[in-house]
Amino acid sequence: MEFIHSFIDTFLHLDKYLAAWITTYENWIYVILFMIIFIETGIVIWPWLPGDSLLFAAGTFCATGALNIYILIPLLLVAAILGDTTNYFIGKYFGERAMKLKFRGKQILKPEHLAKTHKFYEKYGAKTIIIARFVPIVRTIAPFVAGLGTMSYKKFITYNVVGAFLWIPSITILGFALGHNEYVKNNFEIVVLAIIFISIVPIIVELIKAKLAKSNKPAS
Repeated sequence: MEFIHSFIDTFLHLDKYLAAWITTYENWIYVILFMIIFIETGIVIWPWLPGDSLLFAAGTFCATGALNIYILIPLLLVAAILGDTTNYFIGKYFGERAMKLKFRGKQILKPEHLAKTHKFYEKYGAKTIIIARFVPIVRTIAPFVAGLGTMSYKKFITYNVVGAFLWIPSITILGFALGHNEYVKNNFEIVVLAIIFISIVPIIVELIKAKLAKSNKPAS
């Protein structure tokens, strides 16, 4: 419980933690941010890292001059592209074994997360790789499922790069644009929760559609 409380506190107050990290680690902060984005997108068993909120928070620090946006965005683009690529090959070569991994008797890769990702593929096809960039959890599972399935790497890398170029700059620049906004400074946790809510709207919509379709299905 202490770990969960600590994680939630870090998640909601990334601005304060990131400020402390910048002071403590100085230029090494770029390596830390690179690794967080790489791990979130590249290691299929870690889909819970704060990708969107971290990008937004980093953007706000670019606005104050604590971080350099011209270093940050290219660096995180590389992290996101390499992360998805790594995840694709994990799915391609170790997919079946990864799906069987357990921790304390429970599957690390939750079946419901895989099911949601499969639904995205059924609806959007290969474009899922782009759309998933903006959807927590699905963002981490999608490249793994692509490698596990029949998508060629040539097709995958195209969507991977396009998705990274849409995701990283957009949210980072949004943070940069609002970095001096007093409301954002004083209510960062509300802004983070709003970002999370907006990012999971596609999942909520899909769940509602699935439930309605199921309830409207005639009994056999």
